[in-house]
Amino acid sequence: MGKSLALVLVVVVQLMGRGWGVETGREAPWRIHTLFSVECQNYFDWQTVGLMQSFRKAGQPGPITRLLSCTEDEKKNYRGMGLAPTLEVPSMSRHPKTGDWYPAINKPAGVVHWLKHSKDAENVDWVVILDADMIIRGPIIPWELGAEKGRPVAAYYGYLIGCDNLLAKLHTKHPELCDKVGGLLAMHIDDLRALAPMWLSKTEEVREDRAHWATNLTGDIYGKGWISEMYGYSFGAAEVGLRHKINDNLMIYPGYIPREGVEPILLHYGLPFSVGNWSFSKLDHHEDDIVYDCDRLFPEPPYPREIQLTESDPNKRRGLFISIECINTLNEGLLLQHKANGCSKPSWSKYLSFLKSKKFAELTQPKFPTPATLQTMQESIKAEQKVIDEPGRQYPKIHTIFSTECTPYFDWQTVGLVHSFHLSGQPGNITRLLSCTDEDLRQYTGHDLAPTHNVPSMSRHPLTGDWYPAINKPAAVLHWLNHANIDAEFIVILDADMILRGPITPWEFNAERGRPVSTPYDYLIGCDNELAKLHTRHPEACDKVGGVIIMHIDDLRNFAMLWLHKTEEVRADKAHYATNITGDIYESGWISEMYGYSFGAAELQFRHVINREILIYPGYVPETGVRYRVFHYGLEFRVGNWSFDKANYRNVDMINRCWAKIPDPPDPSTLDRTDENLLQRDLLSIECAKTLNEALRLHHERRNCTDTSTLSTSNLNTAKEVAMSRKFGSFDESHDHALRSNHVPKNSSHGLLKPATIDGMFSSFRFWVVALWVFAGLGFFAVMFVVFSGSKRKGTRAKTYRNKRRASHSGYFDTKT
Repeated sequence: MGKSLALVLVVVVQLMGRGWGVETGREAPWRIHTLFSVECQNYFDWQTVGLMQSFRKAGQPGPITRLLSCTEDEKKNYRGMGLAPTLEVPSMSRHPKTGDWYPAINKPAGVVHWLKHSKDAENVDWVVILDADMIIRGPIIPWELGAEKGRPVAAYYGYLIGCDNLLAKLHTKHPELCDKVGGLLAMHIDDLRALAPMWLSKTEEVREDRAHWATNLTGDIYGKGWISEMYGYSFGAAEVGLRHKINDNLMIYPGYIPREGVEPILLHYGLPFSVGNWSFSKLDHHEDDIVYDCDRLFPEPPYPREIQLTESDPNKRRGLFISIECINTLNEGLLLQHKANGCSKPSWSKYLSFLKSKKFAELTQPKFPTPATLQTMQESIKAEQKVIDEPGRQYPKIHTIFSTECTPYFDWQTVGLVHSFHLSGQPGNITRLLSCTDEDLRQYTGHDLAPTHNVPSMSRHPLTGDWYPAINKPAAVLHWLNHANIDAEFIVILDADMILRGPITPWEFNAERGRPVSTPYDYLIGCDNELAKLHTRHPEACDKVGGVIIMHIDDLRNFAMLWLHKTEEVRADKAHYATNITGDIYESGWISEMYGYSFGAAELQFRHVINREILIYPGYVPETGVRYRVFHYGLEFRVGNWSFDKANYRNVDMINRCWAKIPDPPDPSTLDRTDENLLQRDLLSIECAKTLNEALRLHHERRNCTDTSTLSTSNLNTAKEVAMSRKFGSFDESHDHALRSNHVPKNSSHGLLKPATIDGMFSSFRFWVVALWVFAGLGFFAVMFVVFSGSKRKGTRAKTYRNKRRASHSGYFDTKT
């Protein structure tokens, strides 16, 4: 009795110390109840111990109830009634009507029973439904995860392929509403009341449909109908019209690696996992009475320090830490349960000391969803695809904008982006925001490269005199909003050095008013330190984003001035340019505009949907299966010996020199195919380069450049041409700079070192100039030949004459002498 009281006190102290309201930083404004379903077996008892321990450690708000399905015979010998707050549920493992043995049906049957017979069900707003084989890492608060009435949040179960085929058509009148979800379910109590009876009914229906148990229809690798309950849930939800917000980041299987920036709040150890030579599989412990066997724990996994020493990859290391956190939490729960069972104090060991240490407590303190964890919240992947193609659907209007200046550097980028815009199928129009001084604008020749809105240049700040061209981006957006007629509801903002590969739409990426979508700029570390505290009243709302932005027009109108103002403010804060504050390796304040965006958005408390599947830098290894929509070629990238760096083309006139382009990338057929990741990386790099060159080729064709077949002059002839130009005093300095500043591979067949053939009138002029030179040269040689021939004849006469003169002189001297 004393030991039980001690355990209760320990738990109370833990809850008081963590405090649901204290640890989460907020009191739950609505009532939450957590449910999980088990049977009267040792297998579920040790899982219950682990889940309950994690429930306490995570500070999950509200009560928790175990739905315990047992037969009367099972209850006679059952030892685990005190393991968790419990509602006993009649067992349906053996179906009372059909006699079918299917224990999984106890989950929907238990939920139905709870709704009918539990007083708790009458005093709750939101319900979280979990499986027993889970570890909670942090509070699961439905409305913070995006759940709404009629829109539950759930984890993704991609293997439920029956949602896409005949199975759904057979078992629901609304197969188009079938969502492939499970594991974590967070929904409003009213939705659960509508769903639960249908969940049970559809489970029975699918289970009886043995004719369609085949793996190719269900995805069940055993072909035994074992996942009928999962389909019962999906088909039942479709029947009552529930559409889920599916999140693939909230839950993770130990052994998997979370996406960068993601903090999973639920571990589902339904699959075997390992760390080095250590491994764990729940199926190995099906009849294990470890809960009641004093001082016995699951085999201890490696320690965190061992993982740090053996694994250098930080992402893989995160995954390994999650794996050991799972088993360590299970063992911690077993230790406390053994104590509650009256077991004697276990002997000291290094592992027990670790589980009781401050270090372990710190490692397993409650985790909270990061913006990246919430970024993939969307309806259904299948519904998302259907929305794009749904006939008659009314979509909000979109307008795409990008900012440039009056320089050749931005002109060739503009040609590439606009070409890819038309190829991508991006809805709506595109506008270039062209920032130029009056003098630059008068001399500028690229007005026809894109639909354009002219903007006064702020490269040289009109008040401070600071030279900072990047400020033109927010300044141009603000000018466009104030001076253009805009009928679009959503604005997509890009950079000029991008190539579109597919449409970027608010309905696909879940942009909403007050919730823009963007891509991660993880190097903006100023969001995490004193820089944010200095420049925004809401540093906790600072998102490290940029590159691609999808924002509602009303949000942009409220935000644009703040973006510009915060850019000026950060740029003026030279005292905090240091790399360790800003992440700017040059410590020059060059990324002030990016912080201007993040701090301005934080002022309005915009929280972005941060999506890592929109943009990729060529040269980076893509994530398997992701269809990136944008190339951002802001960094140098390579394929073998070939490389491309946009900075090398800063002063090269790629637009007005016919057939100018970047060096052709390697042919894809020449790539090494032994490493699939590197192959996909190189294929994307090649695609980016080829799209740029295709855009330039089409641009030159529109300018009526001469046929490329005439461009057969070698690099050597180009050098001779340059040398001759120098000799005659007509050398083009900018051409010389292009030749010196661009290191083009020698095997490039049509690179910038080809002669810069020019078009139209100038080509004809050069022809007559060369002809005149040739004619003058021939005339010169003819005259020289005549003169030289005449000189030879005169030379003989001159010799005789000189002899005569010498003789006469001699005579004269002689005479005089």
